[in-house]
Amino acid sequence: MKLANTAYSLIFCFCLISACKPAPEKKEEKAEEKTEAISTPVTITSPVKGNLSETVELNAVSAFLLKSYVKSSSTGYLTEVNAVLGKYVNKGDLLFVLKTKESQSLGNTISKLDTSLHFSGVITIKAPGTGYISQINYRAGDYVQDGEQMAVITDTRSFVFLLDLPYELKPYLSINQNLQLKLPDGTVLDGRVSNAMPTVDAVSQTQSFVISVNSVKQIPENLIAKVSLIKNAKTNTISLLKSAVLTDETQSEFWVMQLIDSVTAVKVPIKKGLENANSVEIISPSLNPGDKFLLTGNYGLPDTAKVTIIQK
Repeated sequence: MKLANTAYSLIFCFCLISACKPAPEKKEEKAEEKTEAISTPVTITSPVKGNLSETVELNAVSAFLLKSYVKSSSTGYLTEVNAVLGKYVNKGDLLFVLKTKESQSLGNTISKLDTSLHFSGVITIKAPGTGYISQINYRAGDYVQDGEQMAVITDTRSFVFLLDLPYELKPYLSINQNLQLKLPDGTVLDGRVSNAMPTVDAVSQTQSFVISVNSVKQIPENLIAKVSLIKNAKTNTISLLKSAVLTDETQSEFWVMQLIDSVTAVKVPIKKGLENANSVEIISPSLNPGDKFLLTGNYGLPDTAKVTIIQK
């Protein structure tokens, strides 16, 4: 009986202590802070209506098609050389003075026997054409054989550019008879395709076409110029800058990010047409010049994205 009373007393005390213990404070619920939606800084662009052409850039090399070769007309020693590398000469200018081997050994003897002969054995060699001296093989005092090449003169009237055209692009040449050649220093020359070389390179399968140019500026040989060949062209077409057009890894789907209000851009699938280094033709959907599209900052954005325009 005493044990039972003791147990009841312990239970009563435990309940009393539990009742007197202060209840745990409830944590006040913090108000959820409204976080602003993350926006991406972007720049925008608009479609442009106008002419668009698809081009391919090729190389054209400057060359002199005609070269005049100055050759010795006799065997002897060069006593005078007026030819200077890079000098411009006209046809008939004196380039070399040659004294024959016979006159070198017999000239004085013959003059003593008959003073009326005036045997000197001096032969003058003149320029056979007009142009720049591009090569000199002998100098004063050298011994030359009959018929040896002494110098080379490039004919300035034969100056052209040779366009190395892949044979598969030959059909496009009919609409590219007049071309512009851009030199490395920024000079632009107007040229016209005149004729084609009769051979094709066996390795690269390119055919050389002669482009005639009119230029008073002296242009060196083997200078590479850039030529843009038009493959296709359209008028009054809608295009966007190339940076505004996005694609997947396989380049099978294309889309743009269109701005529907001041802070929201949506994904718009497109079908593109002609394309050049700067612009892409948009065939569908129909775009208006007043529409706004993301130009930079558009890569990797979801279908509906929050953006901040940093440049108009």
